[in-house]
Amino acid sequence: MDKDALRAWLRLSMTDGVGNEAARRLLACFGSPQTVFEQTHTALCQVVSPKQSQALLTEPNALAVQCVRTQHWLAHQPDDYSHALWTLGDALYPTELLHLSDPPLMLYVAGQTHATLGNAIAVVGSRNPTPQGTQTAAQFGEALSQSGLCVVSGLALGVDGAAHQGALRGQRLDAIGASHWQTVAVVGTGLDRVYPRQHQTLAHDIALHGLLVSEYHLGTPPLAQNFPKRNRIIAALGLGTLVVEAAMKSGSLITAKMALELGREVLAIPGSIHATQSHGCHALIRQGAKLVENAQDVLEELQLAPQQQVNLFSEALGDTSHCNNAANDDEDPLLTHMGYAPVSLDALQARCGLDTASLQAQLLTLELDGAVGRLPGGLFQRLASI
Repeated sequence: MDKDALRAWLRLSMTDGVGNEAARRLLACFGSPQTVFEQTHTALCQVVSPKQSQALLTEPNALAVQCVRTQHWLAHQPDDYSHALWTLGDALYPTELLHLSDPPLMLYVAGQTHATLGNAIAVVGSRNPTPQGTQTAAQFGEALSQSGLCVVSGLALGVDGAAHQGALRGQRLDAIGASHWQTVAVVGTGLDRVYPRQHQTLAHDIALHGLLVSEYHLGTPPLAQNFPKRNRIIAALGLGTLVVEAAMKSGSLITAKMALELGREVLAIPGSIHATQSHGCHALIRQGAKLVENAQDVLEELQLAPQQQVNLFSEALGDTSHCNNAANDDEDPLLTHMGYAPVSLDALQARCGLDTASLQAQLLTLELDGAVGRLPGGLFQRLASI
């Protein structure tokens, strides 16, 4: 894209009061952003409102700065991945986003820009998951990646980050794995920054094996209103949306609703009745979402048939249903008393009969071994073995 074309695209996307829907009508009528800005007020009014037409004839104040910033970002390519800008109508623009009523005019992308999406699943959930939820998200991310699915999420703390990390660990079984992204992160900031900062390394790893995507201009800070909006892109990229953990009022339920509106599948993992992070998933299941217990459930719902299906799920998700008796024989008695639901110290003490000091010591040992996680409110939860 030359400088004039880039300037025109940026100007169209930055014009106040002209959203994606109006911009799409303008492009359909006039063919390109450059041609749009060659029109008279009267001609523009045939497509948009007089107020929008007047705005289009006024150059945005920050346009010059944004042009320089974007040109610099595109010109300075990293050694091991690429920066690119895909506009509506480009050959590389994901066709899945065209199902949206307001597809982004521009997508800033960083990563393996030569690869493609392939079959994908959106995995979303709480920013403050239970330890079990974090582990489950990572396990599903790994298993689904192994099966050849691209895991799409939002790079947020909690479930999003765990799903990305799991997907990056997955060793794909399909021969064309190198031509598809392992994971895609759709972010709510400009791609010249990483939010949250704790995910700097994760973002770099995603760029090495997948793609970072943003519809927001470079320099855009983490504004609260941008994150619910970007969820429509996450929902659109996946064949379905899997909700790992979600409270009753959460962005994950917004993503699930958007997936339904797009005709995509919605799947949810049930959890403990005692964990508020599971209540949103339970509500989705009551409303008809597919109840998911393992990755095979996901693939069956999406009508996909991966290679080595049975072995894949027993290994990646720690499915030990075939050897429950042996597992129970070797299991720590305290884990047996805990079960899998969150439990307080007092309730656990009543079950096992240990004195407080001994119980706390054993819990600490199990926590250090990764077998038990702490929850807010003084609760403990057993973690499934990997």
